[in-house]
Amino acid sequence: MADDKTLTLTSAQGDTFEVESDVACMSTLIKNMVEDSGTEEAIPLPNVKTAILTKVIEYCKYHKDKPVEEIAKPVKSNDMKEVVCEWDANFVDVEQDVLFELILAANYLDIKPLLDLACAKIGSMIKGKSPEEIRKAFNMPQFSPEEEEQIRKENPWMEEYEAEHKSS
Repeated sequence: MADDKTLTLTSAQGDTFEVESDVACMSTLIKNMVEDSGTEEAIPLPNVKTAILTKVIEYCKYHKDKPVEEIAKPVKSNDMKEVVCEWDANFVDVEQDVLFELILAANYLDIKPLLDLACAKIGSMIKGKSPEEIRKAFNMPQFSPEEEEQIRKENPWMEEYEAEHKSS
């Protein structure tokens, strides 16, 4: 596969994008599809909406020649500019629904650096917040005492985690 070759990607809505192969192949899914089937046909991406595919392509174009640095875990700050480069911090400074769709797309397309970045943004949004603040921020339902007990039974590690972090 030549570096100057382009691939045609088709979004869930049927919109097509001509993308340099080395940019598109930052996605392991696309890279495997190209290796298996070649580049003659458009590559359908039925799980990625046009607006999100546009963002994914923007990310891949930017990082094609700018290697992504590993993001420290746990996220060390609520300010993404203290966690990643300014371009990446601005890239994930989007509405929650767009951020969640970026996570789904990065996971589907198997673009680990983008998935890590979007998940780090979520981490920065919840860092230092109480469970109630997190529920409000993400519009999550309040669990009944019975539901909470069931969750604790299914996830015994939570008790250990809470004990460790209450003493710090």
